[in-house]
Amino acid sequence: MIPLPKYPEGANLLRNKVVVVTAAAGTGIGSAVAKRALEEGARVVLSDWHERRLAEKAAELGDVHAIACDVTQEEQIQALLDGAAERYGRIDVLINNAGLGGTNSIVDMADDEWARVIDVTLNGTFRATRAAVNRFIAQGGGGVIVNNASVIGWRAQAGQAHYAAAKAGVMALTRCAAVDVAEHGIRVNAVAPSLAMHPFLAKVTSEELLTELTAREVSGRAAEPWEVANVMVFLASEYSSYLTGEVVSVSSQHA
Repeated sequence: MIPLPKYPEGANLLRNKVVVVTAAAGTGIGSAVAKRALEEGARVVLSDWHERRLAEKAAELGDVHAIACDVTQEEQIQALLDGAAERYGRIDVLINNAGLGGTNSIVDMADDEWARVIDVTLNGTFRATRAAVNRFIAQGGGGVIVNNASVIGWRAQAGQAHYAAAKAGVMALTRCAAVDVAEHGIRVNAVAPSLAMHPFLAKVTSEELLTELTAREVSGRAAEPWEVANVMVFLASEYSSYLTGEVVSVSSQHA
């Protein structure tokens, strides 16, 4: 097994940038990227639909601004971006982390189960992207969007038809949106993690499946959420100034 590397120190990659992160409460990638953005000098706005967990995460991180938001509701997305801009004067980066999973065979999957995953994971990313790029344009151009996709958007996995379709859609949305807004100096990229371990994932996933998924990783272990967050911070920073419309696989899976 490849050992876990040392947690990196901040290097001001996002100094004075205003970064909005959706689905940032809890213990997964969203909260990890919010923490990394803070460590890289950003002013961070946390968002999540779960108000209690959001307040707890904001208290844990410290110098952040928290705004509750359900990405299935257009008016709440607008309120999130309005609130962030009112607090800090502008928005520089949107990290679309909100997503909803689940496991069920296509044989048994109901319409509402399919629709809910698509609405949160794909439509929510679309709504927030649309709102953010229009705000970036109104600010005079520039700005970055980083979407959270998944290797499941490329690779089949039993019981994941809805989630895989949504994440493949996020990848396509990323590429097309990047072309649409390039003339305004706006960049849109995505990460596609394979397996990032955190307590919630362990709670909702069987030990057997986690063992199987881990076995696919040549590293011999799952990623830590902050390892995925590091790549998202890179994509949000000027170190990736020439990258747009790209989906970066954050994975050690066998080819």
